[in-house]
Amino acid sequence: MVEKIREVYERYGFEPVETPAMEFTDALGKFLPDQDRPNEGVFSFQDDDEQWISLRYDLTAPLARYVAENFEALPKPYRSYRFGYVFRNEKPGPGRFRQFMQFDADTVGSASPAADAEMCMMAADTMEALGIPRGSYVVKVNNRKVLDGVMESIGLGGEENAGRRLTVLRAIDKLDRLGEQGVRELLGEGRKDESGDFTKGAGISASDAETVFAFMHGGADANDKSFFQRLENVFNEKGSTSGSEGLKELSQIFDITMASGYGDGRVLIDTSVVRGLEYYTGPVYEVELLLDTKDEKGRPVRFGSVGGGGRYDGLVSRFRGEPVPATGFSIGVSRLQAALTMLGKLDTRTDFGPVVVTVFDRDRVADYQKMVAELRNANIRAELYLGNPKNMGNQLKYADRRNSPCVIIQGSDEKARGEIQIKDLIEGAKAAAVIASNQEWRETRPAQFSCAESEIVARVREVLARHDVKWG
Repeated sequence: MVEKIREVYERYGFEPVETPAMEFTDALGKFLPDQDRPNEGVFSFQDDDEQWISLRYDLTAPLARYVAENFEALPKPYRSYRFGYVFRNEKPGPGRFRQFMQFDADTVGSASPAADAEMCMMAADTMEALGIPRGSYVVKVNNRKVLDGVMESIGLGGEENAGRRLTVLRAIDKLDRLGEQGVRELLGEGRKDESGDFTKGAGISASDAETVFAFMHGGADANDKSFFQRLENVFNEKGSTSGSEGLKELSQIFDITMASGYGDGRVLIDTSVVRGLEYYTGPVYEVELLLDTKDEKGRPVRFGSVGGGGRYDGLVSRFRGEPVPATGFSIGVSRLQAALTMLGKLDTRTDFGPVVVTVFDRDRVADYQKMVAELRNANIRAELYLGNPKNMGNQLKYADRRNSPCVIIQGSDEKARGEIQIKDLIEGAKAAAVIASNQEWRETRPAQFSCAESEIVARVREVLARHDVKWG
């Protein structure tokens, strides 16, 4: 998966860079879920100097610090990608982990909507490179300025309303999961979930809630110019310059993706997309899988978002004190892997293990190790059984669990004749499936043959070639 994602990112001109897994907590600052409680949402600890250090919450904030430190030496715009594990101090659940891998791409130093449109198109290309067919995913695009305009239109502009504004945005972000009724409850007095836990709502009026829902449209209906004109009329009526500016940027992204051939349902304008992190300042995008599946208990599962990103023009400037535009996209590799595995679209076949040389006579370990060395010198994966050699059956079970293609057996009689026994475990499994009785199995001894000890490499290679065994 990582290699396929890398290929797409590099095709778009992005180059690799690595950032540390740990950052000083104050470098992450207000971009943490809660700066007053360093361990809320992130894993943090203090070093010997009592400075707070955090495991990275995402790959974007560390990149911002890296760019700020090396700003003069980097080409602008600076196009880079990086992947690695990130850490969230929150309750895990289906497809949600405390440690998981992300694969990011970012363009720093460009304010052009073309940079945002490029991220959306690259997201679509990446999904298809991973084997997700067209029509089974969608890249949804919105703009935080549009959402700011909506907030202004219901009287929630300004710093004094920051808390209620955030509550409204979080409610909108839950539309896919809770449905319209659940969001209405969160916009109003609050909502009690199935466990009985109560979440306090934003406390806005029913008429303001209707205004919010009037903007929450997306999909195919949103992909025409009349959609933009309708919202523009509302923003003009309310006098929201922020909302009008956001609509203009969305319209430009729409024009670019349409002209590039992505207007076939792959990239859609959807004004219900919020994105959780608060540092987004403009366009935001989210990749959603549209396929339904069932979990191991047969319950329906809709995976939803497996990646997203947006414009964060204020993040790098926090370290430099000057405006630095930036936009980026991140794929949740671990979450996407879980989704593809459940959908049956990921090859989960276990690679073959090594050839196992068994120990028949424990006094002759050196002889068996010599066989292992001979196989390894011929570039054949091999290992000596290092457990208790008393029971040959346990050794064969071990080889089977290691998914070994074959095992090598040499007792004292074979040693005296200068021979070895090679047991083809792959062929043996096929034969065992059609043999009716243990007696028949003992009589046929399927897929086990003798050969001269000097032929060990050649005969093992025959077994590997017969079953097209490849490692890696």
